[in-house]
Parts: sequence; C-alpha cells; structure tokens
Amino acid sequence: MPEPTDSGVRLLAPSQVAEMLQLPVDEVIALVLDGRLRGARIGTPARWRIEADSVAGYLDDQAEEARRIALWRESNAASFPRSGRGAVRNPD
Repeated sequence: MPEPTDSGVRLLAPSQVAEMLQLPVDEVIALVLDGRLRGARIGTPARWRIEADSVAGYLDDQAEEARRIALWRESNAASFPRSGRGAVRNPD
C-alpha cells in the first residue's frame, strides 16, 4: 500500500511498481538509477521508494514513444511501392 508523506507525495515500493509495469524488481531499480523514475532510499534500513507520479510520467513517455514508432513504421510502409504492381519505368 502506498505510504503517505507530509508533502503529499505518494511513495511506492519497487515490488508495487514492478507489478504495475509487469517488470522484474531489478529493472524497476535500474529505471530509478537511470533517472527514468524518481525514487530514493528511505528509512533504516534504507529501502527504495518510488514516486507514484513518476510512474505515471514513465507510462506516458512509453505511450508517446510507441505512438511515434507506429507513425514512423506507417510512413515507411507508405513510402515504398508494393512489389509486383505496375510496370518498371526506368530499368537499370
């Protein structure tokens, strides 16, 4: 369950984020270390906690990247003629 803080930031355990993203916990920690998720080691003993808002931002970034890739593939497919149709105008 998310831990409430005084600043209003919801913090999640790496296992919760891993379940949400369907990734191994190690990959979630790697995303934090790479700066793609905001998180910190908190408490004694120190345990990773990840800001819930950063998870939402990460998902938005992933959706935008997928949209751009789909558009790129669509434009590539549209720019190449289909084989077997039409005559060759200037054969080499």
